[in-house]
Amino acid sequence: MFIDSHCHLDRIDLSPYQNDFACFVREAKQQQIDHMLCVAIDLEAFPSMAALVADYEMISLSVGVHPNAHEGHEPTVDDLITLAEPKKIIAIGETGLDYFRSEGDLTWQHDRFRTHIRAAIATQKPLIIHTREAKLDTLRILKEEGAEAVGGVIHCFTEDWDFAQSAMDLNFYISFSGIVTFNSAKAIQETAQKMPKDLFLIETDSPYLAPVPFRGRPNYPLYVKHVASRIAELRCTSVEEIAHASSANFKRLFGLVD
Repeated sequence: MFIDSHCHLDRIDLSPYQNDFACFVREAKQQQIDHMLCVAIDLEAFPSMAALVADYEMISLSVGVHPNAHEGHEPTVDDLITLAEPKKIIAIGETGLDYFRSEGDLTWQHDRFRTHIRAAIATQKPLIIHTREAKLDTLRILKEEGAEAVGGVIHCFTEDWDFAQSAMDLNFYISFSGIVTFNSAKAIQETAQKMPKDLFLIETDSPYLAPVPFRGRPNYPLYVKHVASRIAELRCTSVEEIAHASSANFKRLFGLVD
């Protein structure tokens, strides 16, 4: 019923599941989680992350290096193209710009972002975009690199309706995380209300950003239903409708078929 479009399964706390990843997956299935996209943030952890989820058809992968990653291998376009070859890899990222945690000359972030966009275009796989306090440069670089050719998703949306419209014009979907359940997230809630039915996704970004009523605790893909519930309230519709629409959108974006 639900798809978690963005999570970091190699980083979740498995202690409630007897430290057994298979136990966690069984519970996710029982809680109506049909699919999860496990997102890479660096290349050093990528092999172990891929091995962790290799046997589970309900889990897909991305490959990329987060804009805040300061150590480790800096990927080339060819590196990403090679790593993205397996069918299980359905996206490039997460990538983008983050000016909140990085200061000074950020040319290196721009260069890394452009590398990922070029790899996405070469592989014809959508981009997973992280943007924080960098919305103008994010949009500019997406335009300059022709990212609309593959599109993708603005994950963990934290901007406003104007930004969402600009992103959608570039062939990007908007994904809402647990932040949409926070009382202070008025601009995000407004955007969730206004979004076209066929252009939004839901996610947890677990183990981070747990939704209300779990805010401040470890997050899990099972909690994506709370994101769906809040969006349903905002749009005066049912949780089932939000689950159905967001799942259909995910499959369309990433080229998955039932």
